[in-house]
Amino acid sequence: MDNGFARTMWRVLEPLHAVTYFSPECVAAHKAVGLRGFWMGYFGARSAPLGTAGPNLVEATFYNFHPSMIRRALPDAWTFTTPEAILSARRTAAASVLRAVAPDIETAAATALPALQAAIEAAPAPGRPLFAANRDLPTPTDPVQALWQAATTLREHRGDGHVACLLAEGIDGCEAHVLFAALTGSPAIIWQANRGWTESDWAAAQQRLEARGLLSGDGLTDDGRAVREHIESRTDALAMTAYQGIPDIAEALTVLTPISKAVAHSGAVPYPNPMGADPA
Repeated sequence: MDNGFARTMWRVLEPLHAVTYFSPECVAAHKAVGLRGFWMGYFGARSAPLGTAGPNLVEATFYNFHPSMIRRALPDAWTFTTPEAILSARRTAAASVLRAVAPDIETAAATALPALQAAIEAAPAPGRPLFAANRDLPTPTDPVQALWQAATTLREHRGDGHVACLLAEGIDGCEAHVLFAALTGSPAIIWQANRGWTESDWAAAQQRLEARGLLSGDGLTDDGRAVREHIESRTDALAMTAYQGIPDIAEALTVLTPISKAVAHSGAVPYPNPMGADPA
């Protein structure tokens, strides 16, 4: 099993996780427990496994958001609700959406969960704060809630590793988006609007990347493409530490793939999206 398995697994798990950000039912669930507005819902809900996290911790762990965007939501969120209330609403709403768009998900969960949970137990936690925080949450008794939580935990494991790779290559949060936009040809406004970077932030990041020889007026340079590929390849290798040697993990991928496709094609997760994920 090579490192490409980890990337394939991410593409399958990401839609299952991502309903929590995009589904109207999930957004409404965050508001119902007191989170005011979409972005307070996002920062409050995603950081809830960390406890009443402050903006400094979220800036460090989420990595690619403008600090001012985070500070508009935190720590104010904790004056309206608690992490415990958010976590309950988050997993309940996500499971409800997944059941609605993928009727076979409960059967798939019964097959896939043992392997996913074994992967979570085997995955290294040092340097992976969002993974560790999600890993240590109680496992829901509801199988679809448990599947959603497992998908969330493993995607945060990959995400923590990706942040480490960006940091090691000296690519900051805004620069990471500039590189991705140049690679995919996607409009800069998608990333600026959803991550809080201004036009001047974006232009400054472009200049820094051009000075390093990673970007030119025509897009990514050969060196830029090489750096991007190295980051993605290393991210795969770090993510693979969760899956190597896990019995039945390939079967889990097989049974979850049609579920992931059903979620992606339902419209519950839009494409393209600011996470950069494509349907499996």
